[in-house]
Amino acid sequence: MDNSEHNPYLDESFRDSISTVTKEGKRAWIFPKKPKGRFYNARTWVSIGFLIVFFALPLIKINGHPFFMLNIIERKFVLFGVAFFPQDFFLFMLAMLTFVVFIALFTALFGRLWCGWACPQTVFLEMVFRKIEYWIEGDSMKQKALSKRGWDAEKIRIKATKHIIFFLISFLISNTFLAYIIGIDELEKIITDDPSEHLGGLFAILLFTGVFYGVFARFREQVCIVVCPYGRLQGVLLDPNSVVIAYDYARGEPRGKLNTDAIQHGDCIDCHQCVQVCPTGIDIRNGTQLECVNCTACIDACDDIMDKVHKPRGLIRYSSENAIKKKEKFKITPRIIGYSAVLLVLTGVLFTLLITRSDVETTILRTPGMLFQKPDDNHISNLYNIQLVNKTFKDIPFELKLTEPEGEIKWVGDGLKTLKEQSVVHGTFFLVIPKNKIIKTKTEVKFEVISNGKTVSHYTTSFLGPNN
Repeated sequence: MDNSEHNPYLDESFRDSISTVTKEGKRAWIFPKKPKGRFYNARTWVSIGFLIVFFALPLIKINGHPFFMLNIIERKFVLFGVAFFPQDFFLFMLAMLTFVVFIALFTALFGRLWCGWACPQTVFLEMVFRKIEYWIEGDSMKQKALSKRGWDAEKIRIKATKHIIFFLISFLISNTFLAYIIGIDELEKIITDDPSEHLGGLFAILLFTGVFYGVFARFREQVCIVVCPYGRLQGVLLDPNSVVIAYDYARGEPRGKLNTDAIQHGDCIDCHQCVQVCPTGIDIRNGTQLECVNCTACIDACDDIMDKVHKPRGLIRYSSENAIKKKEKFKITPRIIGYSAVLLVLTGVLFTLLITRSDVETTILRTPGMLFQKPDDNHISNLYNIQLVNKTFKDIPFELKLTEPEGEIKWVGDGLKTLKEQSVVHGTFFLVIPKNKIIKTKTEVKFEVISNGKTVSHYTTSFLGPNN
């Protein structure tokens, strides 16, 4: 949302640079004032819930198996107790496509609400590390004074205490993050076994710890401004009807201090409290900007000032450009309808595939390079390779049955009788079919995988015969 077209009092010089870079091109360190207010309190409770879920989820098990695990290394995922294997990659891609469309729709409706309330970067930085910083170093003015102060015993003690705590929390986050990848049982082995037996795991923990510490202790808001693609996308996803954190320039301008009667002022008294509490250092009165993460700190700060000067709250609030400029209520646009329709179709397809997904996936293919064989004058045989994937957390006894046409399965070796939990097994068998049942070069054959009297998988392939 760009206010420059409608606000003649706006100084456009802010567009020449971002708030976190000085004129010399160096990092401008942000010392935001500690927020307080109803939105900050609500975000605190939301963050507490998020942190409980984040740290507890890897610990939850169902029948001894993880409830949630993203094992990228082995390409095995467990989502809410259901195991997914590389063979389910198409489901993963469809889920990612659905998520992207959902993000587009959500942003078109609510701007960067996710960034301010639920993004892990914001939750950990603002609700964990920043709170610790306020507790140890004090509010923004004390932090600025400490930063400018020379290195003495007191400053070393304060800084060392803060960074030691930051490192320990980063270490805890790193262990939890690794538990999502390898599972809590494997993480426990890394912690309790001889370190020399898990050098790779220990290296991963230290690497993740260093990354998290660097992000939350030094890089901070630069993640949202420089790294995160979502912030970049908002420029094309937002429109004048999107709900964002906005300054009501129609009500607030022209700005002026209290007790000045020279001209008629708007409600904004130019106190700069909204700027002082902003974790990315922007002035929200310039309009929605790339750096804004919708954290609501400016809303709380402005509402507090409005209460003190006896003016209505909401000078800065959740709103849209059209609501401020044209006093229009929220309306459904063709773009929102289009996003919603695509999202509905994708969600329907995804849920249908998930519901119809079988516990056992079967692949049966004729052995490459092999022609048909004639075990006797009345029969034709083909050699097949079979792959079975058990996607459950239990062993499954099974039987492979030919349903069409008439024929006999002869296993090479001992054959396959049981599928171990979360395993992929391979086997080889001859399929022997009476010659009088083969009426063309390629005949369609159908198989069923039966377990405990129930059909758990189907597969159709071809049978190669002589050219009659």
